[in-house]
Amino acid sequence: MNKRIFLIFCIFLCCLKSYTQNIPEVNQKILEYVKTQIGKKVGAGECWDLAYQALSRNNCEWDGKYNYGKKLNPQTDSIYPGDIIQFHNVVLKYKQGRMIYKEDYAKHTAIIYNVKDNGVYDIAHQNNGYSGRKVGISELNLNNKVAGTIDFFRPVSKTTE
Repeated sequence: MNKRIFLIFCIFLCCLKSYTQNIPEVNQKILEYVKTQIGKKVGAGECWDLAYQALSRNNCEWDGKYNYGKKLNPQTDSIYPGDIIQFHNVVLKYKQGRMIYKEDYAKHTAIIYNVKDNGVYDIAHQNNGYSGRKVGISELNLNNKVAGTIDFFRPVSKTTE
C-alpha cells in the first residue's frame, strides 16, 4: 500500500514539474512577484498597478496603457499563469446556490494566477469587490461572460541590443 501511495505521489510530482516547465520563464517571474503581493496594496491600489509593477520589475515590454505584451487568443493559444488579462465593459453573471451574482468591469486588469480548466482561471487583482484595494485571488469563468471583451496577453521581455 505504501509503495502505491509513493508511486502516485511521484507521478503527481512529475506531472506538476512538467506543467511548471511549460510555463514561459517571464510568466514564472511575473507569478513569483504576484505571490509576494497577495494581501498587500500595490501602488495606489488601482487594478493596473499590479500588472505595471510585475512587468516593470521583470523588464517587460508594454505600451503603458492596455497592451501588456503579445496578444493571445484563448480559443487557440495556451493560457498560462502569469498571462495578463484586460477587461473592456465586461459583465459576468452566475448562480451559486439560490443567489444570482452580477459583476461589472468597465476597464479592469488582472493576472492569471492559476489555470483551473479550459476558460476557468484564478485571477490575481486589486481594486475589486473581493479584496478591495489589496491583491486578492478570485475565480474567472469565461462561460459567465454575458457582455464585453477580455483580452489576453503574454508578457514579453524587452530585447537588449
